[in-house]
Amino acid sequence: MYRKYIKRPMDFTLALLAIIVFWWLYALVAVLVRIKLGSPVIFKQPRPGKDEKIFNMYKFRTMTDARNEVGELLPDEARLTKFGRLLRKTSLDEIPEAFCILKGDMSIVGPRPLLVRYLPLYNEHQRRRHEVRPGLSGLAQINGRNSISWEEKFDWDVTYVDNITFLGDVKIIALTVWKAFVREDGISAKGEATMSEFVGTEKKVVSK
Repeated sequence: MYRKYIKRPMDFTLALLAIIVFWWLYALVAVLVRIKLGSPVIFKQPRPGKDEKIFNMYKFRTMTDARNEVGELLPDEARLTKFGRLLRKTSLDEIPEAFCILKGDMSIVGPRPLLVRYLPLYNEHQRRRHEVRPGLSGLAQINGRNSISWEEKFDWDVTYVDNITFLGDVKIIALTVWKAFVREDGISAKGEATMSEFVGTEKKVVSK
């Protein structure tokens, strides 16, 4: 009942309240991003949502446009500034996604929306993460975030798809806030600005 009738209206209401109550925070972060990182302030990128429908996801930018001598963008870890890391640590770069929730493209809790180019790489199990709307946070984010493997992430995502409850969502939201503001946990994989590229899951050959 919660999943079918309550979750979406609750998402819309909470997202709208967050924008109204914290408009000053949106404005403050936008000004700081403009001063420290330049424009555009908002990073927009197409992502797959429910049923693999493509939508535009919005975030505050966290990286510069620094380029090498031939005009190519430097690697992510070279363009991610101290200020950008702070935004990611506190998840403040994610707050513009509240507008995606209002539109119905995202939910407060659900599997994180990943890159469109990953779609052909998922196996049947991993593709099930798109049976629900993607979220601001999910089980994978409170169980290691970017410090766990892609396969572990997808397992957590599918576990969420199969076990959506009101109390479960409340717990995920509470733990997300705690991890963001109390301790740094899994912001990036070892040696990466965020997470290494997903290249597909190697199929295991079972010997007979």
